[in-house]
Amino acid sequence: MSERTKSTPIWDRPEPAPRPTPGPLSRERIVRAAMGIADAEGLVSVSLRKVGAALEAGPMRLYGYLSTKEELLELMVDAVYGEILSVGPIEGDWREALRGMAHRTRQATRQHPWFVDLLGGRPNLGPHALRYLETSLATLSTLANIDDALQAFRTVHAYVIGAIRSEATELRAELETGMDKAAWQTANGPYVLRQIATGQFPMLARIVQEATHPSPDAVFDAGLECVLDGIAARLARG
Repeated sequence: MSERTKSTPIWDRPEPAPRPTPGPLSRERIVRAAMGIADAEGLVSVSLRKVGAALEAGPMRLYGYLSTKEELLELMVDAVYGEILSVGPIEGDWREALRGMAHRTRQATRQHPWFVDLLGGRPNLGPHALRYLETSLATLSTLANIDDALQAFRTVHAYVIGAIRSEATELRAELETGMDKAAWQTANGPYVLRQIATGQFPMLARIVQEATHPSPDAVFDAGLECVLDGIAARLARG
C-alpha cells in the first residue's frame, strides 16, 4: 500500500478487487471477525494477526484492506454505531429522542463491552457514526440556537459515556477477581463500618443506613433524567 493511500481516510479508500482464493475477504468480514474476538476476549486480544488467523488469511492480506490496527478499531466502532441505528427511527420530542439514543448506546455496550473504551476522544467519522450524530442532533432541530443543540447533545453523550464506563469497570472487576458486587461489599463491609463508627464520615453513614441502593438500570435512568431536567431548565431560561 502506497504512502499516499495510507494517508487517505479509511472511509475514502476503496477495497481491493475480490479474490476467490485462497478465501474471500472484505472489510466487513475483517471487522466482524475482530468484533467476535473483542466480544469473547476483550479489546486487548484484537490484533491483525489474530483476525487474519480467524479468517484463515495471513496478516499481509489484511493490509490490502486497512493499514493499521487503529483503522480496524475505527471500523469496529462504526459497525456498532450501525447496529445502534438499525433498531429503527428515533421518535418523539427532543427529550424522548435523546433518552432513546442513550438507552440504545448503553445496550450496545452490553453487547460489546469494549465499545465504551473507544469512545470519548476525537469524534468518530465513519458513515454510521456520522449518521448517529446527525440523527441525535436532528432531534434537537426545534431549538433555535445550534449552540444550545450541540451543548445538549454533548452533555447527554458525556453522561452516557461516564455511566456505561463505570458499569463496564464494575463488570471487569467481577471477571478479574471472581467476586461480584455483593461479595465485594460483604468482604469490605466490616472495615467500612469500623471507619463509620469513628464518627468522621457522617454522610457515608447515612448512605449505609438510609440509601435505597437501586438497581443499575434505575441508577442510569435517574441520572439521565437529572441531565435532561437540567437541559430543559437551561433552555427554559433562554
